[in-house]
Amino acid sequence: MTTVTTPDPHRELPGRIMAREMAEQPAVLRRILDEGAPAIRKVAQEIAARAPRFVLLTARGTSDNAALYAKYLLEVRLGLPCGLTSMSTTTAYGARPDLTDVLVVTVSQSGGSPDLVASTRAAREAGAITLAVTNNPDSPLAGVSEYHIDVMAGPEKALPATKTYTASLLALYLFVEGLRGGDGGPAQVLPELAAGLLARQNEVRALAARYRFAERMVITSRGYGYPTAKEAALKLMETSYIPALAYSGADLLHGPLAMVDNVSPVIAVVTDGKGGEALQPVLDRLRGRGADLVVIGPRGQVERASAGFVLPTENVAEEVQPVLEIIPLQLLAYEVTIARGQDPDAPRALAKVTETH
Repeated sequence: MTTVTTPDPHRELPGRIMAREMAEQPAVLRRILDEGAPAIRKVAQEIAARAPRFVLLTARGTSDNAALYAKYLLEVRLGLPCGLTSMSTTTAYGARPDLTDVLVVTVSQSGGSPDLVASTRAAREAGAITLAVTNNPDSPLAGVSEYHIDVMAGPEKALPATKTYTASLLALYLFVEGLRGGDGGPAQVLPELAAGLLARQNEVRALAARYRFAERMVITSRGYGYPTAKEAALKLMETSYIPALAYSGADLLHGPLAMVDNVSPVIAVVTDGKGGEALQPVLDRLRGRGADLVVIGPRGQVERASAGFVLPTENVAEEVQPVLEIIPLQLLAYEVTIARGQDPDAPRALAKVTETH
């Protein structure tokens, strides 16, 4: 008797891994809020008791964009001066600054890159309070750090990081709120709203059809939305290979505005709050130049653009909106890549763990 095996119709679909992991984000966010928040709060309380005088944030790639978000949180919510480190000063040049009473936060999905481990070890030896924020509590980075926060995203198999990015944002938000004695209440709305955004994939697919042949994209924002712009550009470049340039709205006006025309789309991430208000002069200039302006943000802003995606911002605190802003842009990177006949699960020349020294 011959046994006929029916092939799984989804098995070979391009982008199936990235799609599955994007879809997991509401559950991951809920897991962090329900299960991870107490441990994050405990770490924050212990570090707050040591009164760090300064914060240094260390990361690469997607995690670097999450670290930039933490920089905004720490400076705006706590008034703590922050810097983004240049690891080569330690790993290549051997610099050993005095880091007594400095909090060094290293963000890494895998926790495995040698330069992250080496610079964190050197920071601890130089007197720093060291905190690793990873998706792997058994990683070398977690091992050399005094404190660790698990972002609890579960194994990430897709090369373009999606769920670990939003998980890192939420974990960092809860950590900063813990430092200031807050309860992180504004984040409770995120899982349900994230699920609603993922259910609107057809809207994003229509945008992808509009921009599948774009030769380049410019992405801009200000304030809390700026890390979203940088992460969206990274996602588009690593999946679809479209050159995507991310600028702070203020920097865009200082020269790069000259390259904006009515052909290459400009995606504006408009946070509902002070960051969005600061971006208004930039949006006015872009409209004045006849730019093909795509807005990801509140309905009123989208209605004044060439195209866009409306975000649910009513009663959502500005500082947690980045967790939602990136989701339609993840979907856009996915849909543009599929529309161009490529596989977002297999971007060329990329490895899941990038080992830099």
